[in-house]
Amino acid sequence: MDLENALLVIASVIAIFTIIILITRVFGLRTFAKMSSFDFASTIAIGSILASIIINKDQSIMKGAIALISIIAFQALFAYLTRKNDTFKKLFTNKPQFLMKDGEIFHDKLKQCNVDQGDLMAKLREANVHRLTDVKAVVFESTGDISVLHNSDDIKIDEVITEDVMS
Repeated sequence: MDLENALLVIASVIAIFTIIILITRVFGLRTFAKMSSFDFASTIAIGSILASIIINKDQSIMKGAIALISIIAFQALFAYLTRKNDTFKKLFTNKPQFLMKDGEIFHDKLKQCNVDQGDLMAKLREANVHRLTDVKAVVFESTGDISVLHNSDDIKIDEVITEDVMS
C-alpha cells in the first residue's frame, strides 16, 4: 500500500466516523445501551458498511453515508413500531423470562434461555445475594441482561414491574 492509499483509508475512517456520530446524534438511538436482537443485527450491518467504505477504495463515502442513514432510519422506524404496535412488538422482540421466583430456580427456563446455572449464580453474587431465599425474582431481560429483584418480606413488588415477564 502506498502513501496515497494509506492517507485515503485514514481520511475515509475519519469521514465515516464523523458521519456515524452525526447520524446517531440526530436519531438519538440507544447506541451504547444493551442491545436487542434487532439492534445487534443493525450493528453488524453498520460494521459491514463501515469496513466496506474504509477498505474498498471503489466505494464512495456518499454511498456509504446513504446506506448508513438508511439502516439507522430503518432502526428508528422499527423502534417506533415496536413502541406503538403490540402485535409488531410480539412478533419481533423477545419477552423477558423469569429464571427464578421466590427463591426457586426454574431450570427449564435456564435451559430455554441458554443460561448456565453457574452464570445465574455469578449474577446473584454480583447482586450481593447471600441465600436463594433472598431473591424475590430473577428476570432474563429481552436485551440478554439478567436482573435480580431482592426479597423483602414486608414489600410486595408492584405488578407493573413484572407484567410483561413470562412465567
